[in-house]
Amino acid sequence: MAVMTVREALRDALREQLKDDRVFIIGEDIGYYGSTYGVTAGFLEEFGPDKIRDAPIAEAGIVGIGVGSAMLGMRPICEIMSVNFSLLAFDQLINHAAKLHYMFGGQIQCPMVLRTTNGWRNLSATHSQSFDSMFAYVPGLKVVAPATPADMKALFKASMEDPDPVIFIEHTLMYGVKDEVPDGYEAKIGESRLAREGKDVTIVTYSRPVHLCMEVAEKLAQEGIECEIIDLRTIRPMDMSKALESFRKTGRAVVVSEEWESHGVQAEITARLYEHAFDYLDAPIARVGFKEVPFPYATNLENQVVVTPERITDAIRKVLK
Repeated sequence: MAVMTVREALRDALREQLKDDRVFIIGEDIGYYGSTYGVTAGFLEEFGPDKIRDAPIAEAGIVGIGVGSAMLGMRPICEIMSVNFSLLAFDQLINHAAKLHYMFGGQIQCPMVLRTTNGWRNLSATHSQSFDSMFAYVPGLKVVAPATPADMKALFKASMEDPDPVIFIEHTLMYGVKDEVPDGYEAKIGESRLAREGKDVTIVTYSRPVHLCMEVAEKLAQEGIECEIIDLRTIRPMDMSKALESFRKTGRAVVVSEEWESHGVQAEITARLYEHAFDYLDAPIARVGFKEVPFPYATNLENQVVVTPERITDAIRKVLK
């Protein structure tokens, strides 16, 4: 069983996929520069310019090429350096990639994967945003946001095998996270996982907050508070089965994600808990997300906006009162 960082797991997954003649990667600075976060470093020399295609700063063009090549039988990987820049390709993603299969009566598919990152750390208001809910709102797109090296590798493989366009979101602060990656490990799109067993409160989360919640749970366990953590892994389609099973056991829930709380994935998770398990509710469901302001650049202000272990702990104590 190998121990890898998230970055190493993704590099392994990409290498495996690039053996397929239909697969190529296109994006900004992915070749000569090796990508902003080093995931494709050395790939240009290893696979050549036909497989690793450096693109100009033109997100609409990158995704447009991905959509067109996918329609013709290729399996493109489009890399958008930051999810903030994906706004420039929303027409290609929402009006083309997500709709082609439907509008052509199932005769055309669009099996492309868009790799992108969300995250923050002194990146300012226009580079620290999370658009998970904006992608997840659109029928025809699938949205995957893993938390562990094993799930990064397995779910990337699953995304490449999927006939639909997949938005694959990597968190910038997770590339150095290290954990075991079992040989032959597999995961399915649309299948959540039980990350930690507990009996007192259910925490529903995904992506980087899984690690924050695990940290909080370990500390609270010293006080005799046992948190059960559900990692959704995929937010469209969203598998709530394990979260509902846990909530029916604990009667209390905290929903945690790195996004603004209003109108987002948190609101959808909370609504589904109320809708399908209201009779088991012992306390109002709590949510922990970004404060409702544009992201500040200054570190001291940024620390007040983001999700922290302290805020998660406060929310857990509140629902346990």
